[in-house]
Amino acid sequence: MMLMGNGKASSSNREVALSPAARLFHAPRFNCYIIAIIGCKTPINPNVVKAGLEHTLLKHPRFSSKLVVDGSKYCRKQKWSQTKVNMEDHVIVPELDSNIDFPDRFVEDYVSNLTRTPLDLSKPLWEIHLLNIKTSDAEAVGIFRIHHSMGDGASLISLLLACTRKTSDPEALPTIPAKNRASSNNSNGFWWFLLAFWLFLRLIWNTVVDILLIAATILFLKDMKTPIKGAPGVELNIKKFVHRAVSLDDIKLVKNAMNTTVNDVVVGVTQAGLSRYLNRRYGEEQKDGRVKQRKTNIPKGTHFRATILVNLRKTVGIQDLADMMAKGSKTRWGNLIGYLLLPFSIALQDDPLEYVRQAKATIDRKKLSREAICTYSCAELVLRTFGAKVAAAITHRAISNTTMAISGLVGPQEEISFYGHPMAYLAPYVYGHPHALTFHFQSYMNKMTIALSVDPSVIPDPHLLCDDLEESLKLIRDAVVRKGLIKDIV
Repeated sequence: MMLMGNGKASSSNREVALSPAARLFHAPRFNCYIIAIIGCKTPINPNVVKAGLEHTLLKHPRFSSKLVVDGSKYCRKQKWSQTKVNMEDHVIVPELDSNIDFPDRFVEDYVSNLTRTPLDLSKPLWEIHLLNIKTSDAEAVGIFRIHHSMGDGASLISLLLACTRKTSDPEALPTIPAKNRASSNNSNGFWWFLLAFWLFLRLIWNTVVDILLIAATILFLKDMKTPIKGAPGVELNIKKFVHRAVSLDDIKLVKNAMNTTVNDVVVGVTQAGLSRYLNRRYGEEQKDGRVKQRKTNIPKGTHFRATILVNLRKTVGIQDLADMMAKGSKTRWGNLIGYLLLPFSIALQDDPLEYVRQAKATIDRKKLSREAICTYSCAELVLRTFGAKVAAAITHRAISNTTMAISGLVGPQEEISFYGHPMAYLAPYVYGHPHALTFHFQSYMNKMTIALSVDPSVIPDPHLLCDDLEESLKLIRDAVVRKGLIKDIV
């Protein structure tokens, strides 16, 4: 999940060596998978999906190749070898009772049970489960499970979305908002030069400090123990996946009113929701009846760090499958992600907007750092020099010394269809890394889906955490309205 590499494949190659990052994700204790749950507004026709997969997904070499291992245990060579795909092995359609009790819980348990068994290495490392069962937010559910060695979340979700089309235009690919890049104004050359020089010095200093902190995390620096911190071996435990959709318009309203970014607001809401959740958990741990009820149960100075995944691709967009496979395509396939460590201070704030202010200050500091690029480069060097086992051990130690992970992906602004089935939501997840809690944020239309991967032995009530996140966004939005910060916002 955290280290990278770029595996390139040509449709004309029958065998391709695994990239260093792909080998990493097959290392012991770092066997990571990506799950993407698609909620559809209509029942799913399995034959239509199979036909669609034949003409789209299977054209990508990774999805029609299996893992082959040659050599002895002392010198193993891992390769992707193209093979004939039997669609029946990869598209699973269980027979379900349409009147099943608690369908939402059934889907959650079904997906959780997938984490009990690995994918069959004798076949291409992907599968899709089609559940024609009505839940609270969909008429049917499709569940993709893909091994992380095939690519990172950004490339795999982009490829998945490249299999969809706009509902309003069945021939058109979805579109996602482009990143706005700030333009520089150097009308006053001298002062612009001084500012650029000062920012450059801060960039160098922040990068050095961040890399030293990562080195310390690998060697000895551990997060404090909290109720959401997983114990050693948490990566081997069964995981549970839940999601909650909140209003993207509310997030944008706060963003515009406070002159921040969507990421600032999302991180602020996460910090606020975790503070509410941990306040409840710490209160439950105080069993002594002599302890009086207090406004806050959180120990003073509670803090920890989150591992933030950063997509290092220069372009953000959904490319056609042919473009993705084309030689010289701007979209690089594989695992091309860096990571950075983001500090979280946990406390109940009297002003809900303080969470967003803190998040903005922290993220602005991280923007003046090349931490993500350096982690990518260092990881690549370790992978190529010492091999996947050493890289996996280092990465595992760094991640296990932090508390949780956060990733976010930008989705289409308009409704899309998955092989003719209009989508209600898209919820991506990752499991197999040493965290008991991982946040995934996926935008789609006017909604932001908050998807949580949790170890239920550590976080037995993930729906309550979703409630706290949703309530935190509401409180932040209400505070913006109450203070009149949106009076000039159109």
